[in-house]
Amino acid sequence: MNDDTMTPLELRATWGLGTVFSLRMLGMFMVLPVLTTYGMMLTGASEALIGIAIGIYGLAQALFQIPFGLISDRVGRKPLIVFGLLIFATGSTIAATTDSIWGVILGRALQGSGAIAAAVIALLSDLTREQNRTKAMAFIGVSFGIAFTIAMVLGPIVTHAFGLHALFWMIAVLAIAGIVITLAIVPSADHHLLNRESSMVQGSFSKVLSNSRLLKLNVSIMCLHILLISSFVALPLAMEKAGLAAWEHWKVYLVTMLVSFATVLPFIIYAEKYRRMKQVFMGCVAMLFCAEVLLLLSNTHLWGIVTGVQLFFMAFNVMEAILPSLISKESPAGYKGTAMGAYSTSQFIGVAIGGSLGGWLYSLQGAWLVFISGAVLTALWFLISSTMKEPPYVSSLRITLSALALKDSALESLLKAQPGVAEAIVVPEERSAYIKVDIKKSSRRQLEALINSR
Repeated sequence: MNDDTMTPLELRATWGLGTVFSLRMLGMFMVLPVLTTYGMMLTGASEALIGIAIGIYGLAQALFQIPFGLISDRVGRKPLIVFGLLIFATGSTIAATTDSIWGVILGRALQGSGAIAAAVIALLSDLTREQNRTKAMAFIGVSFGIAFTIAMVLGPIVTHAFGLHALFWMIAVLAIAGIVITLAIVPSADHHLLNRESSMVQGSFSKVLSNSRLLKLNVSIMCLHILLISSFVALPLAMEKAGLAAWEHWKVYLVTMLVSFATVLPFIIYAEKYRRMKQVFMGCVAMLFCAEVLLLLSNTHLWGIVTGVQLFFMAFNVMEAILPSLISKESPAGYKGTAMGAYSTSQFIGVAIGGSLGGWLYSLQGAWLVFISGAVLTALWFLISSTMKEPPYVSSLRITLSALALKDSALESLLKAQPGVAEAIVVPEERSAYIKVDIKKSSRRQLEALINSR
């Protein structure tokens, strides 16, 4: 078999974990387009409390994301994934059986507490070889985008046909399906691979958090999700006032998401191939600003709102694709997993702020205050983005070292001297070398051949 061809076990791991991740994301996002409209029928509901119900999921995720990832190193990946999905299902059941907004808030908090993303990525690393891990991670990324699109369409359809309670019951069933797939289909790992490219390293967060380049990217993902969640507090209500019934909102989301996904690939190719990451990044922030202004000015004009939503998701989907790539490029050698942990936490903090802030602003002055606040935030974000530097166009590699290579005291210096290598560290206790390299100048196979020749 070609060494780059995925084995049956790797394919099972990738498809199985990708499906589990997608089912959970589907359950998370289906609530987003419907809670501000159908949720107002709950006892005690207000715009501010609806915003809290949307955002508290992100707060719980932010609190438990890193601890769950570290705990999975000790108790095992699959047990933690199953435990997290059980918590998620319990929260969904509570939300499905309550008629009170406070019950939904409690249920959403429990949903967020089942933070399994880090454990899923770590298990995928345990079950795939280095040369196939990028493909496996790409599948997870694609499954996330597909789940988001399906959720935006399916949420309004299910809620209109069967009600908000049925939607939460459906989400609980999806979580149970995730447990079944984890236990029956996903392979078990014989050992836990300490891989700094996908796992967080205890005691290294200060190194990541003090990096100004990474800090700006963390602020960026936080701003992006503040905009997303706060906008979705106001958007369903704005479209309803513009004459589009809540059950028809799925048509807007379907069209805008399909068009936006079609635009993602050309932007990514341009940014990566021609090394114009910063330009594409700032262009997307500018497009988000235009979207917020258009939503602000559209008032009750439906086509203006639809155009604003289209601009928003074109920029949003491109940013969702290039921000993780930027984190990978900017993170120090051997600290990518830790950097991604801080990045994910910042993302969920944005969800928490976006929900609570959006609901509070809407309760004060309606949708226009939400959108004008979004425009102000985006303008400030653009100013921060203008201070960013063009990223180094390097890839993060982890190469397993033989016992003989580990005895070579000059190996680290030799790797640093290779064309295109920006950083290299050898971690003997992990039997690994972590390298940041421009793969146009030195490929993985060239570096592996160099190491094996010593």
